[in-house]
Amino acid sequence: MKRAGILTVSDRSAAGKRDDLSGPMISKMLLNAGWEIVQEKVIPDDMETIKSSLIDWSDSGVVDLILTTGGTGFGRRDCTPEATQAIIERNAPGLVEAMRAASLRITHHAMLSRAAAGIRGNVLIINLPGSPKGAKENLQVIMPALPHAVQLLQDDPASEQGHHQSPTLGHA
Repeated sequence: MKRAGILTVSDRSAAGKRDDLSGPMISKMLLNAGWEIVQEKVIPDDMETIKSSLIDWSDSGVVDLILTTGGTGFGRRDCTPEATQAIIERNAPGLVEAMRAASLRITHHAMLSRAAAGIRGNVLIINLPGSPKGAKENLQVIMPALPHAVQLLQDDPASEQGHHQSPTLGHA
């Protein structure tokens, strides 16, 4: 089973001033796609707290995927991409490019996203927007690629089977 962690980054939600709507929505989407949710947490927009959470989860061996939600915009305290970049070992820009390209078809505000994605060890970390609508739209774009990404990170021999698939044409 594919294992995921969902990290909500929001000062207001962490302080109990606003309900976290994005985290539970992401959890539901992943569960419906056959993922197991093994970590969930709401933390403030704080660089060290974000970095520490990402490192702890990545290095624990209990997650294959970490999705963050929040802290990817232009706000003064938005630092999720910087925290992610600080702890990853390799970038995964194609995921962010795909999300941004799809979002630009919906809203011009997509160009304001500073989301990052990358790999630490054998864990994939992806930043999603903080709004439930934005998080859902972005996750829908990348969801089909996530199981294969995890297979590749785990050196699963079955991962080679997915290399010949076209997103629009099926098998080549």
